[in-house]
Amino acid sequence: MRRLSLRALSATLVLLALALPLPPLARAQVGDAQLQSEDIRSARPFGTLRQQADVQQAWLAKRLTTVLPPLMRKYGIDMWVIPMREYNEDPVFTSLVSATTFAARRRTIYVFFDQCAHMKVTEKVASAESKPCEVERIALGGSSQGGVFKAVRSTKPAAGPAGGNVQAQAELWGDEQWQVLKKVVEERNPKTIGVDISRTFAFTDGLSAGELEGMSQALGSTWARRFKRAEGLPLDLIATRLPEEAEFYRRMQEVVWAIIDTAFSNVVIKPGVTRTSDVVWWMRQRVNDLGLGTWFHPSVEVQRNGATDAQLGDDPVIQKGDVLHCDFGITALRLNTDTQHMGYVLRDGEMEPPAGLKAALAASNKLQDIVMSEIKPGRTGNEILKSSLARAKAEGIDGTVYTHPIGMHGHGAGPLIGLWDYQDGVPGRGDAKVVANSWYSIELQATSAVPEWSAQRVRSAQEEDMVIGDDGVPRWALKRQTEYHLVRPLPTP
Repeated sequence: MRRLSLRALSATLVLLALALPLPPLARAQVGDAQLQSEDIRSARPFGTLRQQADVQQAWLAKRLTTVLPPLMRKYGIDMWVIPMREYNEDPVFTSLVSATTFAARRRTIYVFFDQCAHMKVTEKVASAESKPCEVERIALGGSSQGGVFKAVRSTKPAAGPAGGNVQAQAELWGDEQWQVLKKVVEERNPKTIGVDISRTFAFTDGLSAGELEGMSQALGSTWARRFKRAEGLPLDLIATRLPEEAEFYRRMQEVVWAIIDTAFSNVVIKPGVTRTSDVVWWMRQRVNDLGLGTWFHPSVEVQRNGATDAQLGDDPVIQKGDVLHCDFGITALRLNTDTQHMGYVLRDGEMEPPAGLKAALAASNKLQDIVMSEIKPGRTGNEILKSSLARAKAEGIDGTVYTHPIGMHGHGAGPLIGLWDYQDGVPGRGDAKVVANSWYSIELQATSAVPEWSAQRVRSAQEEDMVIGDDGVPRWALKRQTEYHLVRPLPTP
């Protein structure tokens, strides 16, 4: 007990440290303000890897204690069995393991058993009043994940030591592993055994054909008949986030905004010289230099007065008067961001973009407001899409909506709210429902005719991450863009 308390205290201290203001992440634009020096601490905006792992471990313990049990009861799963082999992990794997675990160990079988499963209603009430039923967590193979699971080893003695460690018992292996699972199942006698099989959601289709075959043969037909597709359980577990994670996510957004703000400035862009690929690789390098990761290669596009996309080509040189667009995300502590912002390269003598371009950005802002207000727990992605597009049409907005969940994965678990090429709804994946404590990337675009560009139509494509709290109310993870990032002219000597 004392060891766990110290771990919790350590995690709390790390969280308090992370709450401190961020150090400077980027230089100010030349001519705008005095250059800020690169603070050496900016190379670790979220602390050391060890500090990050402590935070992740605290999140893991809390999520498995507070989030998993009600989800198992919500979906009527007495026992959830998740077998997987090394390098063929179930998509839910990263939601179940410590920061120091990168793959399954040989074969890992995670078993979750609801100890309330066989209680009568009166017994459950009495238990809830004294000590709530717990969900037992067992790892057949692999480690205890920092004490989160009860790790089961083989009854066979180990043939010899491994490295600097001496283990008396061998690890579970082969058919023995399935027989230990059978014993675990028989001792607990679950009415339903949840398995991860789905033809709709990749996140809930992690049980491979080989593992299903092996498990079914070992357990036998009596237990196999109790298998139940647990489509909603892993989907909601992956999607559900903690308030502590949302606070950390806000700090991730600050880093994202700082990188984009510098990328779309005269620190990086010299009109007539810099290509879009130069900006892209500057962003990638900046992420790497900060010790962070990303889940996709960034992109930067240009729209130009009097020029078509085909005329601009794939890697144009950025010129004064260009409208810029980026798609950019970072990864930290297994969480992902996804952001699309708009920029403008000021012409000589300009202090701000033309009014028509500002109106185009305002149109996509309005569409953001509409989509945000339509997202509510209990609604499906297709319902949200349909009502959002109807309202946009009534407002005279020519736009498309392709919003998606985000969190442990960039394109995360939960309902799709449109795809850019499917604006009539997304069968299956769009029929899932929004849950509380989940996150979304509000991704969309509005196209507007710009008078200053001879009525040329300009796309204002924006993407901003938001969080839904326990109250079911959507809020921006940090804020949303309402003004262009401006690339200002270099000052004259």
